[in-house]
Amino acid sequence: MIHIKSRCYPLLAISTAIVLAGCTGMGDRAPRVSPPGGQETTKTNVLEAGAAALQTTAPLGPMNVYLVGFHPMKNDPAHQMEAHHFCTQKNEDFAQCALFDGNTAQANLNGIEYIISERLFEQLPEQEKQYWHPHNGEILSGQLVALGLPDKADHELMQTKMNSYGKTWHTWDTNPDQSGQIQLPLGKPRLAWSFNRFGQAQEELIEQRDQSMGIDTQERRRARQDLIPLANPQRGVDALKGQFPGPTDPIPGVVDKQSVTTTP
Repeated sequence: MIHIKSRCYPLLAISTAIVLAGCTGMGDRAPRVSPPGGQETTKTNVLEAGAAALQTTAPLGPMNVYLVGFHPMKNDPAHQMEAHHFCTQKNEDFAQCALFDGNTAQANLNGIEYIISERLFEQLPEQEKQYWHPHNGEILSGQLVALGLPDKADHELMQTKMNSYGKTWHTWDTNPDQSGQIQLPLGKPRLAWSFNRFGQAQEELIEQRDQSMGIDTQERRRARQDLIPLANPQRGVDALKGQFPGPTDPIPGVVDKQSVTTTP
């Protein structure tokens, strides 16, 4: 498990007892919408201060692993969102994340994600597996990044997530609203998926994230080439096949499990 204690994110432990000093740069990513409502009153501020002093926030304390990536909606892949994950590793096979539309104090909570190992995924009923997206494409494409960690720590963290699966529900569409309607968490939660081929994620989405936060997705991709031999075929890789307007190309190491098992 990775334990992170400050914005500078010194690494305390990652599979070995080696301590790595220093951290890479990380830009703030402000939320793109602000919910409607009046300014907080003095009474509300006093109540918040009292709650902070007297009540517990213990369940939030372990959420110290920060990842940023992208999600398409499974029933509408053209609808894509930048996703900031704040996670806690419950054990070696299970993690849980709160999702936000940014990484500042003003960020909006807009979803949840559960992450399980390949071992736990294979134990799920067949009906349940349709809700869980594969992670190898996000990792090997360089799109999923552990912000602020030294490169070596980011690499080791991604290695621990190879062949894992995520179940993600977005409860709030926090993309800018072009219709002028009030931005609130309206409607049903939407099941999100993962990108499993180059060309599926909108280039401008990646570029905006990278420029704002000082990320080089292509460099991350090159640094993770040694993880390709660890990649097993996964369920759901081809779930969105043919649903994107432009050409797409395979991500080396990312293979749909069902296509492998049905090949003569």
